[in-house]
Amino acid sequence: MIKRTLGIVSKLHAPRSLRKQLLATSLLILSALLILIGVLQYALMRNFIYSNRAEAMETQMRSVPRDLFFNNLLMPDGNTAGMGNNTGSSPQNGAALPGGDNAGITPGNKRFYGDRRPLLLDAHTTIAIYSSDGSFKDMQEETLSASAAPRMSNAEYNALLKLKTDKVTGKYRLITAADGSEHLAVFMNLGMPGEGKMLLQMSVETGPLRDVIVQQLFIFGALSVVALLAGLFLYLPALRKTLVPLSNMGESAQIIDAGNLNVRFPVDQGQLEIDKLSQSFNGMLERLEISFHNEREAKEQMRRFAADASHELRTPLTSIYGFLEVLLRGAADNREQLYNALNSMHGEAKRINKLVEDLLLLARMDGAPQLRVKELLLGELVDEMQPQLKVLAGNRDVKFDISYGIRGSFDPDKIKQVILNLFHNAVQHTDAGSGAIHVSLHAEGRVAELAVKDNGPGITAEHLPHIFERFYRSDSSRTRKYGGSGLGLSITKSIVEAHLGEITVSSTPGKGSTFKVSLPCLTN
Repeated sequence: MIKRTLGIVSKLHAPRSLRKQLLATSLLILSALLILIGVLQYALMRNFIYSNRAEAMETQMRSVPRDLFFNNLLMPDGNTAGMGNNTGSSPQNGAALPGGDNAGITPGNKRFYGDRRPLLLDAHTTIAIYSSDGSFKDMQEETLSASAAPRMSNAEYNALLKLKTDKVTGKYRLITAADGSEHLAVFMNLGMPGEGKMLLQMSVETGPLRDVIVQQLFIFGALSVVALLAGLFLYLPALRKTLVPLSNMGESAQIIDAGNLNVRFPVDQGQLEIDKLSQSFNGMLERLEISFHNEREAKEQMRRFAADASHELRTPLTSIYGFLEVLLRGAADNREQLYNALNSMHGEAKRINKLVEDLLLLARMDGAPQLRVKELLLGELVDEMQPQLKVLAGNRDVKFDISYGIRGSFDPDKIKQVILNLFHNAVQHTDAGSGAIHVSLHAEGRVAELAVKDNGPGITAEHLPHIFERFYRSDSSRTRKYGGSGLGLSITKSIVEAHLGEITVSSTPGKGSTFKVSLPCLTN
């Protein structure tokens, strides 16, 4: 019933306000529950009132001695008054009076008990007697009832004669009279010595009882309407207060946009569900803010990368283009000029090739780096590179402090490139005559630490966070004083991270810099 009511309501124009929807839904559900309670109350009250009245009627019948019925119903020849010819309530048949005179029962005579007073019955109560031979006597005149006694079928009476009615049970039957009125009837067996079985029927019209039930239902309906109106006026302020957290979230949501993701929804508003929702939204906003920030950073890095790559590629290409123009103007006839131009173009071509290789390597490292890992001794690998590093250093003072026996799983070619990049960076930023470079390798637990220290000019604090960015140079003028493409440290960082390691830098302006690489290793 409730689902059907909600289905009908859903087809109507529903209010768009959540507060009105909750209010309407709550009132509809409450109304449906009250209707259901009313129906149940009617059924229970009807059965309760009918059962109570039936018990009272049974008690009233059993309070009268059965001898009184027998003395007033038996004829002198042993026949029951008014029962032999099955003519119903015929006053001419006569009834034996308590004194023994066989006077006919007429409206003017003493009724039902001779000189006794009639039974104390109301006008709506009827009494009738059914005999096992099928005769039915209505005691309407004897009881001064306002209506005739209702009658059931003989089969129903005979079925009742087989039942014992010695105790008050409260059981009743509803009989519809000939005039259409409904009667509540109870029954009692009258066992007469030497005679057939008889059944005493007492009935009362249910109209007054239904009036009581309807009156009670009317009172319940009136109280329900009052309760609904009171709930309406009390529920509105409570509902308005309950929806305040949602209103606050709506106001916060209106402020939030792509450029203003630092706004957060209020939490601890006193409602557990709303607080959880706010925390979820705040977590989502925090992730979105980080994502937008990373996206802006990536776009900026990409823009800077494209500009720097274009600049790095344009410079050697411009040089090559210039040399070609010189040769085309006749310098090719001069052997010395031709040799110098070709030598310069060869150097620029090598530089372009190196730049492209570095860019391709970075692209591969950014995707899924393919490492040819095998177990090796890291100290022995550095020791193997000493001659090459000393040649690269020239006249600079180079010192090695290496601990041997440090085992780990590495890609030997990539680790060599890391050492070469760091050492080359130190060579570029130190003086050719007074420069000093110190290479050390030690293990602390299961971490191998490789450090390359120089006595160059150092790096200022504002440049340290960007030192591993692509095409980044610490000199603000972006000069080419130290050469290189600005990709060496970026490649080094990518290789180290591909080995699950970490690279850091510390520097003191005027005293030099130290690059430290930490790599996981096996125990010695």
